[in-house]
This record gives sequence, structure tokens and C-alpha cells, in this order.
Amino acid sequence: MKKNIYIFLSICLIFSYFGCQKNIPTAPENQNEIDFFMTFYNVPGVSIAVIKDFKIDTLEVHGVKDVLTQEPVTVQTLFQAASISKSVSAMAALRLVQDGKMSLDEDINQTLSSWQLPENAFTSNVRVTLKHLLSHTAGTTVHGFRGYRYSEDRPTLVQVLNGTSPANSPPIVVDVTPGTIYRYSGGGFCIMQQAVIDVEDDDFPQILQEIVLTPLAMQSSTFEQPLPQQSLGRAAKGHYDDESYVPGNHHIYPEMAAAGLWTTPADLAYFLIEIQLSLEDHSNQVLNKALTELMLTPVLSDEYGLGFGLIDISGEAYFGHGGANEGFRCFMMAHKKVGVGAVIMTNSDNGSELADKIIGIIAERENWPGY
Repeated sequence: MKKNIYIFLSICLIFSYFGCQKNIPTAPENQNEIDFFMTFYNVPGVSIAVIKDFKIDTLEVHGVKDVLTQEPVTVQTLFQAASISKSVSAMAALRLVQDGKMSLDEDINQTLSSWQLPENAFTSNVRVTLKHLLSHTAGTTVHGFRGYRYSEDRPTLVQVLNGTSPANSPPIVVDVTPGTIYRYSGGGFCIMQQAVIDVEDDDFPQILQEIVLTPLAMQSSTFEQPLPQQSLGRAAKGHYDDESYVPGNHHIYPEMAAAGLWTTPADLAYFLIEIQLSLEDHSNQVLNKALTELMLTPVLSDEYGLGFGLIDISGEAYFGHGGANEGFRCFMMAHKKVGVGAVIMTNSDNGSELADKIIGIIAERENWPGY
């Protein structure tokens, strides 16, 4: 069971340390477990939402959002969701499919109007589709993005796609025949981002606000990059593993669909609950039951659907995603049938280990199926 969790979380990008955790102490009986492990892993702050019976059961915060000011984390503190952005963006793209504005299976270049994915020998017989992009099976390059400091010039999305200055990542191209392998590609989600923009003829943050965030009452969430001035005071500061600051407090990500969401655990819990209820056909505020089920159906890898990681724990089906931006680590996970789950967001490069530990604590405490 533990091995399967490791595979799943590594696919979700954040837990590359698996197999390396040794000599982890046990928290003293007189100390809160989470506080103890925050100190052990050197993580300044963490915010947690726990789902029970298809509702938010508890919101829990620990530590500080800024090691210098010692300002405490609150339930309103904003964190970068990093690659969890992919799950939220995937839901928006699938809503456009549901509305007949996009197709899962046609050549994505038929949808794109302001940029074209370069064709080559790999795409001559198999064209890249939206389904390929959402499932990391398009054969597209560029695993992830490091973002940009406030002091740096920032590229347009087209410059990111082309890998031209001032983009700090290489061109996004196809170097494997689409549909033949699973290979994680943040670059593929940038192509999806451009396709959504072209279809809706609007800014990506506004599109996501209208399609997903507002319908799901995710009032603290935004894909705006950089974060709007009025929200900066709520934002946690990103920290490296030695608790030093990320320059400028956080990086800026024009690769919004792949890494650009700012949010809270409560908002992501609403998102997960909507999926759980939609699977039961009890709530379909964004997607119908059929597309929700498709989103959580394996495509090529048993561990990934359309924008979501999938995991079997002793016969129990869970879904979720992890995220890793500069100075931030986060993770969300929920059961497909039983209304349980959790979201953990941290402001540290050390947060992956802590999130893994917290998931275990919550699963044992709440008696999650399969654990």
C-alpha cells in the first residue's frame, strides 16, 4: 500500500524523496504531532482542510507565513497551488468540451488560432489532442517551470511556448509519438492554456474565474499572475529549505494552467467535494457526471487521468494532485466514493515530507478506507 502511495505522489511531482525517509522520530505525547513534524522538517507554516461526509470538517493552521515577521498563518492565508493548478485548469477545459466549444479528440491545432504546435515526424500520423495534453500523453516536452522573479522580465505565453527570450524554459515541442507514453509535461498544459484563451477570446484568469472558481464558491482563489496588489497581504511567503526567503517572496508564473493558481485549502476542498458529489450526480455545477468520471479514468498510465493523479489503496480509489513551486509545496487527495479527503499547503521547499506525514496522520485519525 505504501509503495503505491509513493508512486502516485511522485507522479504528482512533489515527493521525489520517497524511499529516503529514515530515522523519523515519534512525536512526544505532550506535543501536537503536526507542530512536532513542522519543526522536524523545518517548515514555517502549513494550512490544512479536512473533508468528511462530503463537507469541510475542519480547517487547521500551524506556524507562520513569514519567518521574519512571525505573522501567523490563518485560514485566509493564500498559498501557491503550483501543479494543483493543472487539476483546476483541466476542469475548465472539460467544461468547454461539455459546451461543445472544444473537442477532446481532434487535432489541437484546429482549436489553436494565435499559435500552432510545430508539426514534425512524431505528429505526422498521430495529431496531438486535448485528451493527450490533459493526460500527459502528448509527447510534449518541458516537465515544469521555475517561474520569474519580480526583478526579471516576464514572457508572454507565446514566448513560453516558443522558448524565446525572456522565457527561461526551452521550446515546447513533441519529441515522442503522441499517445505512446505517459510523461509528465507542464508544457502540454501551457498548450491547453493557449487553446482555452483562443476559444474564449479572453484572459485565462477571467475564464477560470467564470467557469470554475465562481461556480464553486472558491472566493479566495485566482489565476492572476502576478498576484493582485490587494491580495499580497494575505499571501504566504515562499521559503527555501534553510528558511531563507524566495526573492520577492514568491515567483510569478505566466504558465498559469500548469502552475499559476493562488488559493487556500478550504477553496481546494470545495473543488474536491464538487468532484465527489458530481460522481454521485448530486452536484454538477461545472461538469456533468459523465465528464467527471472521464476526468478520473486512467488514460495510458494507471496513475493518471485528465488532470488528476489516481491511486488504489488496498482496493479503495482515491484521486488528487501535488504541487511544487519555488518555496511552496502542497498536496490534495480525496476518495472517489466515500466523502473523505484533505488538502495540505505549505510555504517551504521542505513541505512535501510534511504533507506526506500529515496525510498519514489524518487518514489514521479519520479511519480512511484502505488505510
